[in-house]
Amino acid sequence: METVYLILIIVLFLLAIIHLSVGVSNDAVNFLNSALGARAASYKVIMLIAALGVLIGATFSSGMMEIARSGIFHPQMFYFNEIILIFAAVIATDIILLDTFNTLGLPTSTTVSIVFELFGASVAIALVKGGAIGQYINSSKALAIISGILLSVVLAFGFGLLVQYIARLLFSFNYKKRLNYLGAPFGGFSITVIVYFMLIKGIKGASFVTTEFHNWIQENTLLILGGSFVVFTILFQLLRWLFNFNVLRIIVLSGTFALAMAFAGNDLVNFIGVPLAAFDSYKAYIESGSNEFLEMVSLTKAVQTPTYFLLAAGVIMVTSLYTSKKAKAVIETTINLSRQEQGQERFGTTQLSRTLVRTAVNLSNNVEKIMPKKAKKFIERQFKPLPKEETKDAPAFDLVRASVSLVVASILIAMGTSLKLPLSTTYVTFMVAMGTSLADRAWDRESAVYRVTGVFSVVGGWFVTAFCAFTLSFIIASFFNLGGFYAIAIVIAIDLFLIARSSKKQKKKETQKEEEGYEIELINEKTIVSYSTQIISDTIQRTQTNYKRAIEALIFYDQKMIKKASKAVDKMAKRTKAQKDNITVVISKLSEESADSGQYYVQMLDYLREIIHSLNFIVHPIQYHIDNNHKELSAPQLTELKTLSGELARFLTKITTEINGHNFTHQDKIVDEQQKLLQIIDLFRKNEIKRIKKEAGSTRNSLLYIGILQETKNLCLFSINLYKAERDFITSQPIANEFV
Repeated sequence: METVYLILIIVLFLLAIIHLSVGVSNDAVNFLNSALGARAASYKVIMLIAALGVLIGATFSSGMMEIARSGIFHPQMFYFNEIILIFAAVIATDIILLDTFNTLGLPTSTTVSIVFELFGASVAIALVKGGAIGQYINSSKALAIISGILLSVVLAFGFGLLVQYIARLLFSFNYKKRLNYLGAPFGGFSITVIVYFMLIKGIKGASFVTTEFHNWIQENTLLILGGSFVVFTILFQLLRWLFNFNVLRIIVLSGTFALAMAFAGNDLVNFIGVPLAAFDSYKAYIESGSNEFLEMVSLTKAVQTPTYFLLAAGVIMVTSLYTSKKAKAVIETTINLSRQEQGQERFGTTQLSRTLVRTAVNLSNNVEKIMPKKAKKFIERQFKPLPKEETKDAPAFDLVRASVSLVVASILIAMGTSLKLPLSTTYVTFMVAMGTSLADRAWDRESAVYRVTGVFSVVGGWFVTAFCAFTLSFIIASFFNLGGFYAIAIVIAIDLFLIARSSKKQKKKETQKEEEGYEIELINEKTIVSYSTQIISDTIQRTQTNYKRAIEALIFYDQKMIKKASKAVDKMAKRTKAQKDNITVVISKLSEESADSGQYYVQMLDYLREIIHSLNFIVHPIQYHIDNNHKELSAPQLTELKTLSGELARFLTKITTEINGHNFTHQDKIVDEQQKLLQIIDLFRKNEIKRIKKEAGSTRNSLLYIGILQETKNLCLFSINLYKAERDFITSQPIANEFV
């Protein structure tokens, strides 16, 4: 059995590598959100600083590893063969959960997942052993951990809101002038907080730090903090006077480094704590003479994890940080919920969010009634947003808010780390970001209900994480106990399959996102013409393809073909909706000289939407007809539809050619083609009316056929209107005159 257990330990370490990659995808939002949202530096610089923080922080994790060994259960109450099953179930469960959340683009807590997975797996094995559950589970420690996590949610949101409100009163949104006299003390305090975390709290768990050095730091804490504040304040003031230095960028980048370090120092246990505990268990098993029924007393003893293990984990995390595309999806969710400007909202609304927003608005109105006028004017002046011209192409939020978010999160995480509680960095950083955005009035009447729904969705996902982690880990541990190594092999294979499938879906999603032109932020004055031409040409070509596909599916009664057309049309509808939702973003990027052309751009998108609606009302009724096995259309009906499909294809091809070439000199010919097509539609409608009078076909078939004719007519009319709107839009653009 020694060889079998050794293979299992090796597999657990391999899974831990995958686990590290999946975990970084989820937790990257913790330390990248503020810097990327405020554009504190270039993407490469931010990633480099974060990578260094992760690598250094990984060496500070040793003291936290006890959580995986004895934080949730009493290891001395389990035999070696039972402990291995628990650890295997935990890793298998965690990979499934984190990969699922990453695929959905939602941040979740790796700390909560690992705690409840250990809880669920140990309870499952304890029930098999018999006796009181309390003697197996470290209930007091588990309760302290869970309480700390839940408390961190409230504290993070509250402190983030309060500190950001005060910071905005001090700096306002037009903060650049105030940096001359407020920047240095604010920077001195912020950097001192970060130093406090890194040198006093973070270094506590490092395996290479001697006891003497640690004691010296503890004895001189006040001296270090006071000296840091004075030195940094003076330094920042001098840099401001001499070089007009922006201290906020240094705060954000330093905070990014500190939070990346906190992530590795605090959360690394969630990824490698379990396999390391399994490895220590295996060593004790070998030393006992391969006794499977060895009581795991050895796990109750404190150990120092070798630094090379921690550094290896850090290298894997850094590699994953640079290569993970799922990390970007998770980061986008948090930035979207905390951005200052309006735009497309990812989440919808619920009754709860609507009620909360309405209550908050009423409460705010009542407070304003009793507030002194001078105080009210002062507050309004401090929270007055910057002029529109200054916020053009602005980041999601400014450096003041990014600085506050990082400093508050660093303080709270430092406190949790010092108490050896696996404080959820995801909970803290996310709730701080939400608190600061609320204080900054980023959640106004236009967006509050959507943002609140988004926060509830994420927080609700955390509670779902806890329930799913416990339940799934319980089931998998029970399955392992019944099926032994065969069961473990099956679950590991499922894990690998799910990860491979989700990675494939993510790549497909990224490719589709690029193809469909969702990168609205890349549009500017110079690219707007080519962008509009691209989306129109692409939409018309897809309309032509899927119209033909739908008619052929009806002719050959092909269920697979119509299903394919239906999915394609749904994607087109989603794409045009995203473009319509971002109208204000695009128009705001147009210069004053081309502002009048904005109305043509709006018209263009309206006609695109109408074309997709008409296509939708053709494809989906055909799909319904085929799915329900209704009678095939008559031969005359199918012949006419085939003719109509060919004529429509020729008409749309001519429109596409004109638009692609920015050549609108053949408008009369295109209008003639349109009239010819409309006459054909009218002729076919008269033919159908004659067939109905002769009772030559079924009522259902006639309704479907007449519906297709009508929507084809609408499609034809909207296409010519789209052609004219694009003509007016392009010719009204100064930069496009060279093309026409």
